[in-house]
Amino acid sequence: MIEILAAIVWAAFIGYAIWYFTMAKHYAPLTQEEAVVLWKIHRQNAKCHSTKWRKIKRGGKIVGFECECGYRHIQKRPITTSTPTPKIQTKTTVIYEKLHKP
Repeated sequence: MIEILAAIVWAAFIGYAIWYFTMAKHYAPLTQEEAVVLWKIHRQNAKCHSTKWRKIKRGGKIVGFECECGYRHIQKRPITTSTPTPKIQTKTTVIYEKLHKP
């Protein structure tokens, strides 16, 4: 009996972990310009003749827009995704400085 219960608990934990790392998402902020560009792309792709759109805000930040035609776009990304870190090339700059010293 305890083996069955332990197997069910582990299966539930693994299922939750898979859901968390693949499906759980949070709102990703957009700039005003990005929202305008996304709205223009929507109008072009859907052949939408609307002239107005509305910002969708969460926590004081723009996370999407709603078109006059009823189309809604909300920017989301997986919770586990972080912003990319820039690559720093220290070795090449050191070699460059050594080669070009007066």
